[in-house]
Amino acid sequence: MKNMIVLAFYHFTPFSNPEEIKIPLKKICKKHKIKGSILLANEGINGTISGNDKNISEVLAYIKALPGCAKIETKKSLNLSQPFNRMKVRLKKEIVTMGQPNIDPNEKVGRYIDPKNWDEFTKKDDVVVIDTRNKYEIEIGTFKGSINPDTDSFKKFPGWWEKHKDKFHGKKIAMFCTGGIRCEKSSNYLLNQGVKDVFHLKGGILNYLEKTKKVDSNWEGECYVFDHRVSVNHDLNKGSYECCFACGRPLSLTDRSDSKFEFGVSCAKCIDEFSEDRKARFRERQKQILLAEKRGKDHLG
Repeated sequence: MKNMIVLAFYHFTPFSNPEEIKIPLKKICKKHKIKGSILLANEGINGTISGNDKNISEVLAYIKALPGCAKIETKKSLNLSQPFNRMKVRLKKEIVTMGQPNIDPNEKVGRYIDPKNWDEFTKKDDVVVIDTRNKYEIEIGTFKGSINPDTDSFKKFPGWWEKHKDKFHGKKIAMFCTGGIRCEKSSNYLLNQGVKDVFHLKGGILNYLEKTKKVDSNWEGECYVFDHRVSVNHDLNKGSYECCFACGRPLSLTDRSDSKFEFGVSCAKCIDEFSEDRKARFRERQKQILLAEKRGKDHLG
């Protein structure tokens, strides 16, 4: 298979009736053999899809024609194979779940810092750098010296901030995430809380890695992504991590060499989290996946 384009995108724009967008959008994706996941909500659109260059361009043109989406943020990378099994278009309450009322990135967000200026800006003594991602993402890579809120979901970020905000009094707050979408909401949240100096990395980590030479980079490790690649390295190629099919955690080569790791069933991190009955079902699922692969078909379970 030729290189596949992986397109990540998001846009906050009011959709009065996202239900009307769902079915035509899924049809256009299927027509052009696109796979991936797209979320729709009243607040906008968020997705990652993959296909060949021509078909991705066709679908992107369709998305840009949706109400208010002409200037949608996108990020492209390459992969040697299709990183998704199927195409899903889902309706959600939020395109990235924060669970906070009155959040509206269209109203106001923090000031963007371009990747070329990020390292210099974040090294200043009056700047605090916060990683807004989940702890399992941060474990495999982050910026040197950044703060890890140690949260397991974005919904817990506001609670973490409320608990620790006094530590950052008088500081400039610089935040970052994978592609920028979580920082749109977290910066709006902090501004609503009365924080004056709020900044975030434009285009997120993926934009930084694309535009920053590794030798000059302040990034350490790999970047977690929400598809079958699991992680990408500094060159935005597939990284060294794989995903535990039971718990979804990213696993390093060392993790996969652990005696407690069983492919498709459990890893050392989750081996005690599932009953033997659940593990038996996981083994059967893995068996069916392998059989489907031998037949050249996608496993739909």
